Amino acid sequence: LIGVDAVHGHNNLVGAVIFPHNIGLGAARDPELAGRIASATAESMAATGMNWNFAPTLAVPRDARWGRTYEGFGGDPALVASYAGPVVRGYQGDPGQPVAPDRVAATAKHFLGDGGTDQGTDQGDTRLGEAELIEVHAQAYRAAIDAGVLTVMASFSAWNGEKMHGNRSLLTDVLKSRMGFQGLVVGDWNGHEQLPGCRADSCPEAFHAGIDIFMAPTAWKGLFDNLLEQVESGEIRMERLDDAVRRILRVKAKLGLLDGARPPVDASRFSTPEHRALAREAVQKSLVLLKNEGALPIDPAARVLVTGPAADDIATACGGWTITWQGDRNTNEHFPNGQSIASALDEALERAEISTDGTFTTKPDVAVVVFGESPYTEGKGDVKNLEYGPRDPLRILRALQDQGIRTVAVLLSGRPLQVEAEIAASDAFVAAWLPGSEGGGVADVLLGKADFSGRLPHPWPGKTELDRPFEADHGLRYR
Repeated sequence: LIGVDAVHGHNNLVGAVIFPHNIGLGAARDPELAGRIASATAESMAATGMNWNFAPTLAVPRDARWGRTYEGFGGDPALVASYAGPVVRGYQGDPGQPVAPDRVAATAKHFLGDGGTDQGTDQGDTRLGEAELIEVHAQAYRAAIDAGVLTVMASFSAWNGEKMHGNRSLLTDVLKSRMGFQGLVVGDWNGHEQLPGCRADSCPEAFHAGIDIFMAPTAWKGLFDNLLEQVESGEIRMERLDDAVRRILRVKAKLGLLDGARPPVDASRFSTPEHRALAREAVQKSLVLLKNEGALPIDPAARVLVTGPAADDIATACGGWTITWQGDRNTNEHFPNGQSIASALDEALERAEISTDGTFTTKPDVAVVVFGESPYTEGKGDVKNLEYGPRDPLRILRALQDQGIRTVAVLLSGRPLQVEAEIAASDAFVAAWLPGSEGGGVADVLLGKADFSGRLPHPWPGKTELDRPFEADHGLRYR
């Protein structure tokens, strides 16, 4: 088993097609599209020798301050559950058949309640009753199990103070017994060492609770030696070991790994032109139009300024989990097959000028101002509030409006943000989420080659709960 986090395409490799993060796919309201993306991702993974994907994330984010909000499809349990089956089948294929060579094992994660932690704290505590835990956070796992998901990853988080890696009631009694999950349960990155009395190299408590495979990047050898000793001494019962081995072998058998080497998938199937076209379609469908006072669609013959700090920055459009863990330190050169929003608009327009600071040589008819959050993921992405901090985009928007130039704001973000001032300074405002490496999808919609169809997967925050400017499901269209 060779597993990776390929959470929006085969995103660990330079040259990969980077699809929109799940928050954008949730905005698209198109589970079938997400299933096709999972199939394309599996194909690219198999072409590079991978057979196990640590995806999909089935979290139901309830507080957008959480730095992994964009990994979930949305804040509605029914919306998230509607994606689980198509995505699992996209990765693995038909649940009644062996996993084909160009498919991979999927992982439903992170079980359970990772999206509901207090104040959106990563690896924090989800404080709610059992009925609400099941109603909100477990529904997508039912759908994933029905689709034959082969693996489930335990969450770093706790439920009412008890860390999930040690929660036998949920991992074994609920997931494996009541929900009928027959695959393997894998821990998260050294998640077992967070249990009381445990270390990175020793944690029988997690094994007792139902972890079948430890994710042990730093102390795997000591963990193996101690586990063997704990079985031989009787501290870990042989029946529990047999159950874990049986589950691991069941997954390997489904993948064909017990029959010798899997048939190779040709390397030419990594990030194909068809995958790029699929990503462009996904970008088109993920965009949400929050406001439009006649600035969109843009006339291709108009004089257009494309500006803002993220206009020509593919890394910002991709976000975290892109080439590196946090997605930082990437440049456009890391995306040789990608296209920035600025590049796509420049290609499609007759008279475009590109700058980063709002300056221009010839006064434009309209300005597209692209800005957003710097890339982040777990831990580092947690915030205390949802106010958008950088002031340059607002300065650019206001300066352009003061000169009588219509403004179209394009926000790249992994969550809804408080941007009332930026919305007010824009004639049109687009929530583009983290669209990935195909900026052409943004250009298509801004120019009216495709209509807006995305809808908010979360409410849009105001300064208080009572003054939210847009509710979930909001999204304007041209027609």
